[in-house]
Amino acid sequence: MKLLAGNPGKRAINHAEPRPTIVFPSAPEHLGDDEKNKWLAVVQELYTLGLVTTVDKDALAMYCVIYVRWLKAERMVREKGEIIKTAAGNIIQNPYLAIANRALDQLNKLGAEFGMTPSSRSRVKVELPNAESELEEMLFGKRIRVSNYDR
Repeated sequence: MKLLAGNPGKRAINHAEPRPTIVFPSAPEHLGDDEKNKWLAVVQELYTLGLVTTVDKDALAMYCVIYVRWLKAERMVREKGEIIKTAAGNIIQNPYLAIANRALDQLNKLGAEFGMTPSSRSRVKVELPNAESELEEMLFGKRIRVSNYDR
């Protein structure tokens, strides 16, 4: 992540850092239909950018669950309003507003881990693989550049 973010802290980079395989993971079975729909949309984008790996499945599942929780809470806030009246006649903040706000905060934090917020995305640098060069490298090995210098 430091390399992708341009090493903002200027600390030494661990060149022996594990590099999990980039994959298009299937949605975990415990996700509901709404969560699975969000999963598919997010994973398609992250996979295209080479930002989803085998070890990201749990964090992505959390993101999808929290996203759906936020949607449900927002629906309830829209339906009942931000302020509600209790059975005793007291006026209080709708509890779903707190749920929605907490979910938004969690979404922002998790989304930033994957470069899914505007500010975090500006720090991520991705080199998209070139299909031709990958095939060429598999068939012929790494390309060596030779330049002619006029003497």
